[in-house]
Amino acid sequence: MRPLALITAALSIAFAAAPFVTSPFTGFTADQLPIPQIDPPVQPAGYAFSIWGVIYAWLVISAIFGLLRRADAEDWNVARLPLIASLVVGVPWLAIANASAIWATITILIMAATAIWSLLKAPERDRWLLRAPVALYAGWLTAASAVSVATTMAGYGVLADAVAWAYIGIALALAVALIVALRRPDTPEYLGAVIWALVGVAVANGADQIGVTFLAVVGILILAATVVRTLKTAHPPHRPPP
Repeated sequence: MRPLALITAALSIAFAAAPFVTSPFTGFTADQLPIPQIDPPVQPAGYAFSIWGVIYAWLVISAIFGLLRRADAEDWNVARLPLIASLVVGVPWLAIANASAIWATITILIMAATAIWSLLKAPERDRWLLRAPVALYAGWLTAASAVSVATTMAGYGVLADAVAWAYIGIALALAVALIVALRRPDTPEYLGAVIWALVGVAVANGADQIGVTFLAVVGILILAATVVRTLKTAHPPHRPPP
């Protein structure tokens, strides 16, 4: 199954290189949606997107290690298949997002679903070289896909306005994050990425949209408490024998 390792490495490198050869995406432009969504309240502050640098680098390191040391490892290959599916969509995603809000939303949902699938299939071994980078990637995509859904729905005037869709988007990200955390409690990096996104949402809204900020902070506290609980479960305190 060495081809899977080669494909994963090639796609990871192409994914990391995409921002250098594609126009940057900073949100949907005014002409991409019937109701322009400029700085929608569900979108994190710009600095939060710096997490992509860590994600790109870590995925490339993971893929190269996997190619050199785990090329034929069956437990890695089980996780590689959905990761490949995610990266196949991820490589052209910036171009897609700059062209169409609807297709950007559809494709980022595919990216997120397959990244989460990869995380759920990731083996116990090589935690820092497979499970953790995939978890960070999947966590950020969980938040990003909720942002894309909320922004596109608001942009088409479906059911509610941008503020209401910000509430829905945050709630959606929280629900998915908690479900995934129940299935994979041994990887707090996943929730860490979602928390990072919610902090960005709180910073972006501040006192201007205090309700959105409040919900983001509540979400941060819920996810942080979940991380603490899972860490305690994974590493119970040492008790001396009676």
